[in-house]
Amino acid sequence: MDASTTWVPDERDQRALRRRGWTLGLLTTAYFFSFMDRQILAILLEAIKADLQLSDTQLGLLSGLIFAMFYATLGLPIARLADRSSRSNIIAISLAFWSAMTALCGFAQNFTHLMLARIGVGIGEAGFGPPSQSIIADLYPPEKRASAMAIYSLGVLLGGGLGMVIGGFVAHSYGWRVALMVVGLPGIALAVIMKLFVVEPRRGLSDGKAPAAPDGAPVIGMWKGIAALWHNRAALHLVAAITVTSLVGYAVTGWGPSYMQRSLGMSMLDVSKYVALPAAFVAGFSAMLGGWLCDRAAKRRGIFAQSYVVMIMKIVAFPFALGFYFVDNLALALSSYFVAAVFAGAYIGPTYAMIQHLAPLRLRATWAALTLLATSLLGLGLGPFAVGQISDMLKPTYGAESLRWAMFSVAMLTPWGIFHYWRAGVLMKRQLGEGGVG
Repeated sequence: MDASTTWVPDERDQRALRRRGWTLGLLTTAYFFSFMDRQILAILLEAIKADLQLSDTQLGLLSGLIFAMFYATLGLPIARLADRSSRSNIIAISLAFWSAMTALCGFAQNFTHLMLARIGVGIGEAGFGPPSQSIIADLYPPEKRASAMAIYSLGVLLGGGLGMVIGGFVAHSYGWRVALMVVGLPGIALAVIMKLFVVEPRRGLSDGKAPAAPDGAPVIGMWKGIAALWHNRAALHLVAAITVTSLVGYAVTGWGPSYMQRSLGMSMLDVSKYVALPAAFVAGFSAMLGGWLCDRAAKRRGIFAQSYVVMIMKIVAFPFALGFYFVDNLALALSSYFVAAVFAGAYIGPTYAMIQHLAPLRLRATWAALTLLATSLLGLGLGPFAVGQISDMLKPTYGAESLRWAMFSVAMLTPWGIFHYWRAGVLMKRQLGEGGVG
């Protein structure tokens, strides 16, 4: 499936490599907008609930399942298109569309209106992740890919955090509707910049291989691509690991601000000022630390060691994550939250980098889309929705504290994800050889 001959970079290749820093920066910025537009509802949920008279289950649907259904299912056919055509064009169009739909959310008058607008956001964002990861994998060699993906993952961590900061401040002064418009509209201008400046690299450039076929030529069929991932047991465990971890993570980011308001006595503005902004930078530090440690481990021991690094960081974070739900003292609860965040954000970049390393060149966007399909439907879709449903079920017994126990229940899935990271490391070492570099 992959070409094995060494490819000598031509002038176009050298230009792509010279500008790869700019390309990575723009993709990270677009990812920032993607997650800001996706996660801003977290800080606005209590205001939206009061204004539109919604239940926790409905809020869970809006922040998770409804968005995820369209985001995940459309990601795969768009990724198939990205594996055979211009990825930069797909990214620019997607960015413009989801940004416009985010702004449109601000005009919603009821649950149905907001649901339809959120579906639009999901449709637009479906076209961003897989082609972006494919481009980064082509621009950075395996020994630098985890760090590059870690920088890219800053978009997730900073976008989610700063989205809550911006949303909280704007909503406090002007209402939740204006907040959605403020974060949505700038993305349209960014889409134009993306179209003009993002480099479209040759496929397989950073691997030193000739492309399997020119753009537009027939590529591996979708079902064969799915089968290839299914039969790669190491990749399958990585997908399972990031899916379970994402489910817990989306539950925390989706409901954390509401939990802080209901159980810890914080206001929406307090969460924006004292939690969201510091958490964004702590998570960003975690991502960079994870990427650096994983690349360092890969150089010393092999690519497989990256999975063990992520596993260890998740193990260290776990008891502090649980402490967040068991401590009533505000200072201690937030301290546990921040300590957990130092280690918890490290998994995203390295996991995607390992999957891209295992994927055939012409299936990189497809495997990224399959990973996003799992993390979106099961992680983003079920995480916030499950917390909302469990919270409503426990409300007769625990009252206002039902959300605390709902979030704790989902957090207890973390050891399951840790197991998959361990197993992926074992299988990668076998698959790639003792050096684990393949």
